[in-house]
Amino acid sequence: MSGLDRRGFLKLAAAGALGAGLTACGGGSDSGSGTSLRYAWWGNNIRQQNYTKALKDFAAKNPGIQVEPEFAEYEAFQERMTTQMAARDVADIFWVASPQVLTYHKSDLYRRLDDIPTLSLADYSKQDVESFKLGGQLNTMPFGIFVPVIRYNETFAEEDGVEFPAADTDWDAWAEFLVDYAKDNPNKRKGMPYEADADLPFEAWLRQHGEQLWTEDGRPGFTADTLRAWLDWWDKLLKAGAVLTLSEQEGMGPDWALVGKKVLAKVANSNHIIDDAKMFPDYRFKMRTMPVTADAQAGHKFLYFPRMAIYQGIDDEKVEAAGKLINYNTSDPGMMKTVGLTMGAPVNPKVFEQALASAGQDEKEMLDIVQADREAERRPRFEAPPGTSTWRTAMARVAEEIALGRLSTADGSKRLLDEIQAGIARAR
Repeated sequence: MSGLDRRGFLKLAAAGALGAGLTACGGGSDSGSGTSLRYAWWGNNIRQQNYTKALKDFAAKNPGIQVEPEFAEYEAFQERMTTQMAARDVADIFWVASPQVLTYHKSDLYRRLDDIPTLSLADYSKQDVESFKLGGQLNTMPFGIFVPVIRYNETFAEEDGVEFPAADTDWDAWAEFLVDYAKDNPNKRKGMPYEADADLPFEAWLRQHGEQLWTEDGRPGFTADTLRAWLDWWDKLLKAGAVLTLSEQEGMGPDWALVGKKVLAKVANSNHIIDDAKMFPDYRFKMRTMPVTADAQAGHKFLYFPRMAIYQGIDDEKVEAAGKLINYNTSDPGMMKTVGLTMGAPVNPKVFEQALASAGQDEKEMLDIVQADREAERRPRFEAPPGTSTWRTAMARVAEEIALGRLSTADGSKRLLDEIQAGIARAR
């Protein structure tokens, strides 16, 4: 997902990138007995360690099932998936990168889930299960929830005597606050990093303006004018000195470890507080909802689900074991305690309540803001269509060119929308 700190990530090759020592989980495929499942996911070194431990715990609780982890950094994971798809050698259970949800669906990678007796849906409401489906089919399983937020440094706010705008402030008022803060704070901090390519906050902007990122029939759900207004908002902040320059943040996609001491706030995904706050243990971080345009359309709130799936080509005799492992990921409090909440709030309502009961400060901050959005009225949200796997990279490129003064917001908006539409057309 965008926003992950990649500088400390384990860099693995796109194909064959398995840590040799990891296959010891549960005995590996060479044990000569039981069912062996390949499990593929992405992340940083800490996530690799936590999930490897959790998978070992699962294997210990299920003696007839062995698990072979396949781990990679986010981009390497997608490259490896492309290689494995071509060879029809996909892991039995795999995480699904957000730009690839419908691409993998079109490629028939997903096995249906609602006929697996070992995968329990009893804790979910009918509405929940319907929201998990793709094209009316339950063939992927969410295992976390993100929402877009403004995260801010409460320690800095107290040091600088900051009085924030009201929680329901609009985008112009938030921008004015950032400009005033950057002009007059004793530590010469900026309001936020420059992140005009932040995908979930951009989606919040679109939905508030009555548009959406993608339509149900697989087209861009937004106009060039609304995209331009978003880019203009950021461009004005940059020119006013309210956000970091590309030089100050060392390019697009700022490393939080680098910029965390330079800014009061940032746009973010709700789950990012879990890892990011740990980088600055002397500071306290809080989150607030995104600014809301004065005439925001009803139902503009939305939930983003990271998803996992069972491979369509899995051997039939492995299906029930795979169901158990999916169930462990989504509905077992023990898994949550081991891996933490870096992939968002638990989707399972019972696990969510258990997480809330034992949450630390940062975790509670995240869980509370997700729960508020989960209870809000929400219009449907649709996944990225095939051909859009690089749209976020294209958006970052356009935002960078605008920041460098090489491209106008009008031309950048047209270029990005044209590129997205061309990608969709090629995939059809």
